[in-house]
Amino acid sequence: MLNKFLFKHIDNSALIVFRVIFGLLITLEAFGAIATGWVKRVLITPEFTFSFIGLEWLQPLPGDGMYYYFALMGVFGILVMLGYKYRLAIIGYTIMWAGVYFMQKSSYNNHYYLLLLLLAIMSILPANRWFSIDAKFNPKIKTPSMSGWCAWVVILQVWIVYTYASVAKLYPDWLDASMAGILMQGKAHYWLIGDFLQQKWVHYSIAYVGIFFDLLIVPLLLWKRTRMAIFLFSIFFHLFNSIVFQIGIFPYMSIAFALFFFTPETIQRRFLPKKEFYNSGEVIIPSYKKPLLALFSAYFIIQIALPLRHWFIEDNVLWTEEGHRLSWRMMLRTKSGSVNVKVVDKNTLEEFRVNIYERVTPSQRRSLATKPDFMWQFAQRLKKEYDAAGRDVAVYVDAKVSVNKRPRQQFTDPTVDLAAEKWSHFKHHIWLMPSKQD
Repeated sequence: MLNKFLFKHIDNSALIVFRVIFGLLITLEAFGAIATGWVKRVLITPEFTFSFIGLEWLQPLPGDGMYYYFALMGVFGILVMLGYKYRLAIIGYTIMWAGVYFMQKSSYNNHYYLLLLLLAIMSILPANRWFSIDAKFNPKIKTPSMSGWCAWVVILQVWIVYTYASVAKLYPDWLDASMAGILMQGKAHYWLIGDFLQQKWVHYSIAYVGIFFDLLIVPLLLWKRTRMAIFLFSIFFHLFNSIVFQIGIFPYMSIAFALFFFTPETIQRRFLPKKEFYNSGEVIIPSYKKPLLALFSAYFIIQIALPLRHWFIEDNVLWTEEGHRLSWRMMLRTKSGSVNVKVVDKNTLEEFRVNIYERVTPSQRRSLATKPDFMWQFAQRLKKEYDAAGRDVAVYVDAKVSVNKRPRQQFTDPTVDLAAEKWSHFKHHIWLMPSKQD
């Protein structure tokens, strides 16, 4: 039964068309990052970037190096779209995007994480077996079919993302639409729709459509009777998000996921009418079955487990941020804060006030004022700088934070030397003060 489900061959039109669209989108992502100033703002202007903890050595290339870096990524994207040197191109883009993702967190976005996962998955899938330059030059790889698991691995990944995104919205500030209202306040200046977005019924619609869309989109796409209706609604939903929230390629990539839910006949007829259609339904067990099952079993166990970790960490993730990343908690809260950093020489007790404005960019400063890992990393960085100057110092961080525009509360214990603290990805940090509000 399992063999038939995973290894029965189906027409590969959906994967082929998705490769072309995906290649176009990642090309736009790379060149768009240069054109919009994102590369300059996030990777070139800062004195340093806040990398993922443990990867502090991973920093942007000097000078204009990151422009060339993203340009090369754009070239890889074009090659993916054309299906030329596909495996080299997709793996190259994956490695380079992983570098970008892990070298900076101040411009963190769940969609960047999803893109990294999809790139890794696409590196394994046989997406260049038709309608590609590779297949033209090497007819031996040309085939109109693929194993069923090639589609299901994408469907399951998307299902996990949407389900956790829905569940994460089940908290008071989302359910009473106040969070949606806060999000829309920043859109009041939009031409034509700005005033419309300020209406209370719109906020409730955004809140509850978001919950039910994320929860039901995959099951309704899988069910033939509701497939077309929910697909048409998803186009509206994602275009609305694209216009209102301006979240890059993600809405269009989300629309493209629908390719894997429609029948192969539909995809082949509408997008690749000249392609040979496969409907033999052969079950072909590959020699690498066991390693493949082990790989994806481990992968999906991690994908299901990671978003649950914050439930095992003390206090509310909305306040502490512990367990927030890699958990599909998308656009759920807004935070602001203030932070003061004091360095004290342990031998002389001399105090040094650190001018945050001179050390970090505005984007980095917003994260430094609200996110504990940024505070800890900044303390570690200061400690190393003073150690190099021959001083043994302690670093104290006094931060006050507001969640969803509530009054600011004390976020850190200003008497704890953060330079002497250890960081844990799966435990609560005692120097974070408990929230006084539910």
